[in-house]
Amino acid sequence: MKPFDILIVGAGIVGSAVARECALIGWRVGVIEAGIPAGGATAAGMGHVVVMDDSPAQLSLTAFSRSLWRQESGKLPKSAEYESCGTIWVAADEEEMAEVHARQKVYDKAGIEAHALTPAELAIEEPNLRRGLAGGLLVPQDGVLYPPAAAGFYLAEARRLGAEVFLARALSASQGRVSLSNGMNLVAERIVLAVGVECELLPSLPILKRKGHLIITDCYPGFLHHQLVELGYLKSAHKVVEDSVAFNIQPRQTGQLLLGSSRQYSNEKPEAEAEMLRRMIERAKEYMPGLEKLSALRVWTGFRAATTDKLPLIGPAEGLSEDRSLWLAAGFEGLGVTNAPGAARLLLDGMLGRESAIDAKPYLPARLTEPARFTHA
Repeated sequence: MKPFDILIVGAGIVGSAVARECALIGWRVGVIEAGIPAGGATAAGMGHVVVMDDSPAQLSLTAFSRSLWRQESGKLPKSAEYESCGTIWVAADEEEMAEVHARQKVYDKAGIEAHALTPAELAIEEPNLRRGLAGGLLVPQDGVLYPPAAAGFYLAEARRLGAEVFLARALSASQGRVSLSNGMNLVAERIVLAVGVECELLPSLPILKRKGHLIITDCYPGFLHHQLVELGYLKSAHKVVEDSVAFNIQPRQTGQLLLGSSRQYSNEKPEAEAEMLRRMIERAKEYMPGLEKLSALRVWTGFRAATTDKLPLIGPAEGLSEDRSLWLAAGFEGLGVTNAPGAARLLLDGMLGRESAIDAKPYLPARLTEPARFTHA
């Protein structure tokens, strides 16, 4: 058996970020991946680096993580396609414009740059949006990136610092020991489960599986300048039983456009569904009619790992398991890319018993042992 300071099950963007964070302090790190590193939820995601304010805890973590991405953006390889293009939350009517002003106050209080846009200013920023929209909120420091390459950077950095990667399935992980499908047994004081929706190693993990579709177009340079999200997106994200779509589109450095967003529940079929794609496209055309003339190159699906209270699980598995060697970095739903560096930092802070830059308590897995937390409302 080979001893490590920490073993990380899962080499997606979160697991790879944790591996690098631990390798940076000189720990002996082992990373275990059953498939292709960053080939699961990471490869299926849009790759936004965005501040979200669904709750104070979400705002705190996304703002912290975005700041870490920005600090290190110069180190990322060109293949990561990091671009600080900004996000515009688009208001369709005066009711949503009132939400723009309310959100701007929240951002201002948190020290996050954001600017309300009039209809005329919105049209200047994004000429291909339809006329008649009420305005928007520009968050200029948000960005986008290509998740598999960003995750690959984290993992390569971890390996450069001495981490070892084992391409095998973890059959069991408990009491400081991980048994692999290739017959190897690895031991460490700490085991981190960063496994997305695949949580067989801890069946008690309260993860919901949410299916999403994405569409990428041919190259249309200059058609889009910012990531655009309808303000109704949050209403869609809050639904937990009803399938929904919302307008969300990103520009890529290639000139392509990446179009979302959909959520489906109790649907574990990986195939793309024509009806859901039709709904996504129709919704997008309501905001950008010019999309009608653009050609799609590829569609795909993925599964978001969500928790019941819409916050990730970052910290010891206390409450969900009696195994003191188990730690969690899971349940990020659509914000795994954004939150990867912040989650890695918080996790290591917890292991070292050091103070974190933000309050880590809202993300501790033990919170979900409270009966009131188990709700699907």
